[in-house]
Amino acid sequence: MEFFKISYTAFTFEGHSVSYIELVGTVFGFVSVHFASRGNVLTWPTGIVNEILLLILFFQVQLYADMFLQVYFLVITVYGWYHWQTNMRNEVVFRITNFKRMMLVGIIVFASFAMGYSMLHIHQYLPDYFPLPAAYPFVDSVVMVCSVAATYLLARKNIENWIIWIIVDVISIVLFYRKGIYFLSLEYVFFLLLASYGLYNWNRIHTS
Repeated sequence: MEFFKISYTAFTFEGHSVSYIELVGTVFGFVSVHFASRGNVLTWPTGIVNEILLLILFFQVQLYADMFLQVYFLVITVYGWYHWQTNMRNEVVFRITNFKRMMLVGIIVFASFAMGYSMLHIHQYLPDYFPLPAAYPFVDSVVMVCSVAATYLLARKNIENWIIWIIVDVISIVLFYRKGIYFLSLEYVFFLLLASYGLYNWNRIHTS
């Protein structure tokens, strides 16, 4: 379908074309993060739409690590949706221990390097599926690994998810701008603001 092609333009933004798939995916992503910052369970169904559309988009711009990330997001979204509805009241949030924080940092560093190396050579490993080299494989992998960690913490209602999302948002703003996905880059500016609000709001809930 034409809708799913990045060449199918919805409008022009600052002299650059914005595709329908980028536009709709961006809108649903913004709505999903808004619900997350407020601790609302609707973050999960709106997130599913965002994830499917971005998976298709990232494949077309050779951000393969981000593409694989959307598959993980779909799985953890189902888990988070179920977990929030069945196990926790909306107003309850938690912190992780200092030991788990140190473990998390170590895992993120190791996994980012391993994934970056894989993405660097993926066009050689699987040329039939990925004919073009990955763009910014290590930076893209940091975004992927940090997003995996943050989404899991979000599903568990751990406050620290917002700290990681802030890091992801800052990197993504620059990465997507460099790749010419300007509307999505702009969205991550708003994501950064929402993540900052989410960190503030969840800290307020935790201490109230």
